[in-house]
Amino acid sequence: MNVPRANTASADARRASSPERAREEDRELLRRYHETGDTTAREELIQRHLPLVRSLARRYAGRGEALEDIEQVGAIGLIKAIDRFELEREVSLATYATPNVVGEIKRHFRDKGWAIRVPRALQELNASMSGAIERLTGRLGRSPSIGEIALELKTTPEEVLEAMEVGSAYSTVSLSSGPTGEEELDPLETIGGEDAEFERSEDRAALEPALERLAPREREILRMRFEEGLPQTQIAQRIGLSQMHVSRLIRKSLGVMREELLR
Repeated sequence: MNVPRANTASADARRASSPERAREEDRELLRRYHETGDTTAREELIQRHLPLVRSLARRYAGRGEALEDIEQVGAIGLIKAIDRFELEREVSLATYATPNVVGEIKRHFRDKGWAIRVPRALQELNASMSGAIERLTGRLGRSPSIGEIALELKTTPEEVLEAMEVGSAYSTVSLSSGPTGEEELDPLETIGGEDAEFERSEDRAALEPALERLAPREREILRMRFEEGLPQTQIAQRIGLSQMHVSRLIRKSLGVMREELLR
């Protein structure tokens, strides 16, 4: 529900200078609305008390919901308070509306603001934690410890830590979001493949006993042939042997290794 935000600076100034007069004006508007059904009076009451809603909504900012959305929820609480107000009440509309606005915002966070289901006790502890931290910071002149927060809230440090952790349950991140949370990725693209070196490591471990049966020269010839991928002619030039001799040494070395592996 979108509630219009009219410029209420002049009305705010009048109410600040004369609270009693503002209260009387509110009651007159309430009388017109409840007794005669004047919806114009209702709209004026909404506009006059939107600053109160915005002030209360700011207490719940930074909890995973846009401030404007919180204000809209609070405005619903204000409208309910106007509709339920009884003219016989001695309190002002602002006093009566405050718990209604706060209650509506708390219900929103409790029932709709959590992306993951969290126990009610932890939700309420998480909601009260920011106020406790603010009070302790002003009192101590520094950031409070977990133990001090727990003492202030009459709970245990373990429950404070758990309530802090569940604060991340207000929102979720899509598996398709990139590191910045903006770009879209195929989840399959983020799954790593099997490293080819794993298989090669197993092969090396299996071949090591067979290679130990060869002379250093034969091991070097096999390394150049199968690791560097050199043809027999280049190996022969490096070793100083004929290509035919190199070919015989390779066949002989592979035969020895095959016997070792089969054994």
